[in-house]
Amino acid sequence: MEYRYLGRTGIRVSRLCFGLLTIGPLQANLPLAEGVDLLKYAVEQGVNFFDTAEIYESYSYLKELLRSFPGRELIITTKSYAVTAKEMEQSLERARRELDRDYIDIFLLHEQESALTLKGHRAALDYLLEAREKGLVRAVGISTHRIAGVRGAMELAEIDVIHPLFNLKGLGIQDGTRQEMEMVLTEAAAAGKGIYLMKVLGGGNLLPQAREALEYAFSRPFAAAVAVGMKTRWEVDITVLAAQGLPVPDQLEKLMGSEKRRLHIDPWCEGCGKCAEQCPQEALFLGDDGKTHVREQECLLCGYCAAACPFFYIKVY
Repeated sequence: MEYRYLGRTGIRVSRLCFGLLTIGPLQANLPLAEGVDLLKYAVEQGVNFFDTAEIYESYSYLKELLRSFPGRELIITTKSYAVTAKEMEQSLERARRELDRDYIDIFLLHEQESALTLKGHRAALDYLLEAREKGLVRAVGISTHRIAGVRGAMELAEIDVIHPLFNLKGLGIQDGTRQEMEMVLTEAAAAGKGIYLMKVLGGGNLLPQAREALEYAFSRPFAAAVAVGMKTRWEVDITVLAAQGLPVPDQLEKLMGSEKRRLHIDPWCEGCGKCAEQCPQEALFLGDDGKTHVREQECLLCGYCAAACPFFYIKVY
């Protein structure tokens, strides 16, 4: 496995970052022992970088993983929607407590859209910067689905890391093209920001051309790492090979190409609309029947709508 430094943070990460959204309760909901076993397998293949978020409810997997490798440097990123300093304090303390760790390697403001939203989250950002000074956080940054979010982060010297949506087809980039996102990420990396990518398989929409999509993402010079959600050992095997620039055996590629994922909305949906409000892709809407429906061509199967549903009527399979 190849490792790179994440911008100017001094944090050395594997090219492949294991994204925990897929194994957690918003998606596959793997039993704890099964999820931890998969994470251990990834570590044995050289992965040292793990991406989660408060909303993913997956700290329990990482806590057990960290206990299993007490002497190994494993890099953990988490994210929070916190707006105020108090909310961010609660998010940071929850992460430290539930991971049973004194510090968090990388803490991101979740889903920032632009310089304007960063301004609105300034109190939360300032709290993270204070935490960084105290050694409670090693690096601070944002995740974003927008070019404007990347540009907003570039304007702030105190931002260390940017975690943007990026893929071969530009699926999910809300305010421009793949080429435009690539240009701004190249600028951000040149300015010293640590870049690691998400949604490189387009939320599963690019699985039929997984080899090409993974090769494209891992070959981007501005990306220190690429986060991929995985729920089986063969998926880990494929992405580890792709991260190393090695050929993927045909039988493994066929397995990935045959994977089908979908958003399931229970028929007893009450039509409260909270899921549609949460969806960053505006893929959900309330139909004439008063229930939520999905525009499948817009949906990236991120599962954030499932977290917003107060009745747990939405799942990604």
